[in-house]
Amino acid sequence: MSSNRYPHLLSAGRIGTMELRNRIAVTAMGVSLSEDDGTVGERLIAYHEEQAKGGVGLIISGVAGVAWPTGCVAWQQTAISDDKFIPGLKQLTERVHAHGAKIAAQLHHGGLVAGYSAARWGLPLWAPAIPPAAKGNFTDYFLMEELAGLAGMKQPEIKVLEQADIDLVVQQFAAGARRAKEAGFDGVEVHSGHGYLLSSFVSPITNTRTDQYGGPLENRMRLTLDVLRAIRAEVGPDFPVWVKLDSREVGKDGGITVEDAKRSAKMIEEAGADAITMTTYHDTGDGKLHSESHTPHIDAWNLPATAEVKKAVSIPVLGSGRVEPEVGDSAIGKGEVDFIAMGRKLLADPHLPNKLAAGRPDQVRPCIYCYTCISAIYMGSHARCAVNPELSFEFEQRVEPKGKQHIAVIGGGPGGMESARRLAAQGHKVTLIEKGDRLGGTLRFASLAYEPNERLLNWLRAEVAEADIDVRLSTEATPDLLRQLGVDKVIVATGAIRGMPDIPGNDLPNVFSGDDMRSMMLGETTTELKRKTGLLTRMATKIGAATGATSNLALVRKATHSWMPLGQNIVIVGGELVGIELAEFLHERGRTVTVVDEAPRFGKGLLLVRRMRILAELKEHGVSLQPGASDIVIEKDAVRFTDATGTAQSVPADHVIVAKGAEGNLALAERLRAEGFTVETAGDANGVGYIEGAMRGAAEAVNAVNAI
Repeated sequence: MSSNRYPHLLSAGRIGTMELRNRIAVTAMGVSLSEDDGTVGERLIAYHEEQAKGGVGLIISGVAGVAWPTGCVAWQQTAISDDKFIPGLKQLTERVHAHGAKIAAQLHHGGLVAGYSAARWGLPLWAPAIPPAAKGNFTDYFLMEELAGLAGMKQPEIKVLEQADIDLVVQQFAAGARRAKEAGFDGVEVHSGHGYLLSSFVSPITNTRTDQYGGPLENRMRLTLDVLRAIRAEVGPDFPVWVKLDSREVGKDGGITVEDAKRSAKMIEEAGADAITMTTYHDTGDGKLHSESHTPHIDAWNLPATAEVKKAVSIPVLGSGRVEPEVGDSAIGKGEVDFIAMGRKLLADPHLPNKLAAGRPDQVRPCIYCYTCISAIYMGSHARCAVNPELSFEFEQRVEPKGKQHIAVIGGGPGGMESARRLAAQGHKVTLIEKGDRLGGTLRFASLAYEPNERLLNWLRAEVAEADIDVRLSTEATPDLLRQLGVDKVIVATGAIRGMPDIPGNDLPNVFSGDDMRSMMLGETTTELKRKTGLLTRMATKIGAATGATSNLALVRKATHSWMPLGQNIVIVGGELVGIELAEFLHERGRTVTVVDEAPRFGKGLLLVRRMRILAELKEHGVSLQPGASDIVIEKDAVRFTDATGTAQSVPADHVIVAKGAEGNLALAERLRAEGFTVETAGDANGVGYIEGAMRGAAEAVNAVNAI
């Protein structure tokens, strides 16, 4: 079945002489999947090949270092600085072309951002001038174990480029373009954004030169334009060449502006570029801004600036930045952009283009904007995806089932649903057993606090509903039941247990556990809630459950802005993911919130880029964050503790929510093994791993079942 729901996004496009089957591009990303010596191997090839199979029109393979190892910004970055790299690059292009996609190489020099090359090889950072002293709070958001990874790092040497160095850079970019063409790439993108070398010349913040490369914009653009002209001379008039350009520098007073970008785009067009990719940079010292520029948290954040640049040129413009397919299709239709470059969405589901074309957007595995992917790169690893455990492991041989079996999956949370849908897709007979009256587990409450999670919840439920899976709700999984069903193997995905930590006052009636909060918000009744809540709350809970209102998370999110059975002053004990997201949820509903915990840094469980944003926003909105606390005592109307400075504090508390104490629970798995069943485990039963742990654990459990 085909669809015309996205007539513009799915229409054929053209960049120079390159014809593309649709207007969807894989934006260039550094995913750290090349080999340690810069060569392209099977890991990067399989990653891009999966995107080609998924139907994307254009793949822009990120950060190919033209001067590698100089200018290298990350572990296992691709190199294109020597002819010895051509064979691996050629294998990549051949594999991509076999599936009908086009592929471009992004030519890159890290400049001032090449801290990896400085740390590993002692190489200087190439720059137009000595940059302003670094400032900001970036590392304030690192957990202690993350800070330990930075220990021993030295201040890198800065190399201010002289004319001979600049001439060499121009030659290196031109040679990189030649190698890309020889390797079979369909075009090249010149990276002149994100504070890298060319961008650092364009920005008046980092370029304080007084020669022909400094001062007015025409001079600051000179190096980018010289690179572009040298590439054009090297590859000829018919090879597609374009430039990635910052539309602005967010948070940098006196930095690049949209008006600068419009003028720069005109210069790039006049210098012979076939297209322009628009992006955005930011003040890297400000943690929140790492999700407010090229990888934004705000929907379609960069499209308005992209549309302004589009008005200034006649060549195609590629736009990006959390653009939903419907929004991208509309923007193309209105002439505001020509192509939509997607990053995170295509990491979550590289088959998004084919699913849109088949009229099944509901089957697209959704990105939940958790920043696992980019945060992993920040931490010196390869890219990971919380919802797609195959990302970066496409090269591994998948474990095929040795035969069709009857598998029971116990637990209807994300780990259980993901296990069940994978097993069913492989042809197994699957029985999914959930003791509650609906699927979702803790993901339901996580979806209430953070709306993007609900997209994953809905997708998993739909996948289970569409598959041939026997779903048994309100059912206790016992050995007798499993024998009665005649199952061959079992996957236990029953989640964590959440005990109440030993905090003085934890048994007071104004103290809720995380499970209490979940039950109350989702219309579930427990003995503890009956003890702690009044008649009105219990009636509201029953009515909500009976009418189905509390199963509608959007309705609950809206309704709780008007009424919640909680007082004005809330203290949350627990500064990890659950406590922090709960603080955001309650603050948005008008509560005065304090978060207190013994942990020296807050936000464990949240990946770095998401953590930086949410913690900054909580501080901006007046939420009191008290890490490093000790001697926490809960009283009937207050919480007392000693803060990180050693000062005694007492915070008013109408209600206290203890959002900590969860741990893995293998009791059922061990009991079933003792009864003779072959058992694998997935999700938080193995220890709290949140959504990524549930999804990855499900994939591993299914592989283990198939391998036995």
